[in-house]
Amino acid sequence: MLKGIPSILSPELLKVLCEMGHSDRLVISDGNFPAESMGKDSIVIRLDGHGVPEVLEAVLKVFPLDEYIDEPVSLMEVVPGDPVETPIWDTYEKIVLKYDKRGKEAIGHIERFSFYDQAKTAYTIIATGERALYANIMLQKGVVQPEEQ
Repeated sequence: MLKGIPSILSPELLKVLCEMGHSDRLVISDGNFPAESMGKDSIVIRLDGHGVPEVLEAVLKVFPLDEYIDEPVSLMEVVPGDPVETPIWDTYEKIVLKYDKRGKEAIGHIERFSFYDQAKTAYTIIATGERALYANIMLQKGVVQPEEQ
């Protein structure tokens, strides 16, 4: 056990987050996301008993977002005509604001199949049991500033 590290971050996940470098991406996926087939060239970590918001909160406590791009956080766009509401996105905005001063401005949206294409190149995919639709989120890693060490 470690002090100050959220318990949801397993030793395996902490190792992977530490291995990641600047500009590497990770996906925190909902329960419907095809994590195993998208992650054939990635490290897939299963956290099926958890939801995306709690995983996002824990990850952002230790994971710097890329400050060199405008939108280091990406959400999968709702397919046009799909009658789905995405209230979980409001939760994400609140969590991101806690850890990045840009808040909502750090979040962009990617068309569904473009999101899949980018997910296939992610360093890691964290598969959750999240039941909300369009709850997938992709983060691009930044650098740890000297004053943060």
